[in-house]
Amino acid sequence: MNKNVVTRLSLSGRVSKAVGNYTHITKIKPNSTFYTFSGQIGADLDGNIPEEFNQQVKNTFINISNLLKSVDLEPDNVIKVNIWSKEEIDWEYFDKIYGDFFGEIPPSMTIAYVNALGLETIKIEIEIWAAGQ
Repeated sequence: MNKNVVTRLSLSGRVSKAVGNYTHITKIKPNSTFYTFSGQIGADLDGNIPEEFNQQVKNTFINISNLLKSVDLEPDNVIKVNIWSKEEIDWEYFDKIYGDFFGEIPPSMTIAYVNALGLETIKIEIEIWAAGQ
């Protein structure tokens, strides 16, 4: 549980408006435990990677959720999201999944379009950083 370890800040009027679903600044309470997670891909629990991009997005967030739960953390504990995609993102679909996962105030985020990821079949990879007690 977050238990006020992570605070996502909005600087309305002081910096340019966010062009996506992210927060410009995320603050971590002193003496918190910092977690980094390997990038997650859209493989299902059996290791199968679907061809369809949006299914990879959905599976990736399932995998991220399972990782967080494995160390007693929640999406509110996430402080940073890095996204690498080989294909144009369907933002309507992605924002729905992302918004349902992170809620009204999402974490800091960086996204990059790339030519390749670890395997030919991987179309998107998402890495998270988190903080907990």
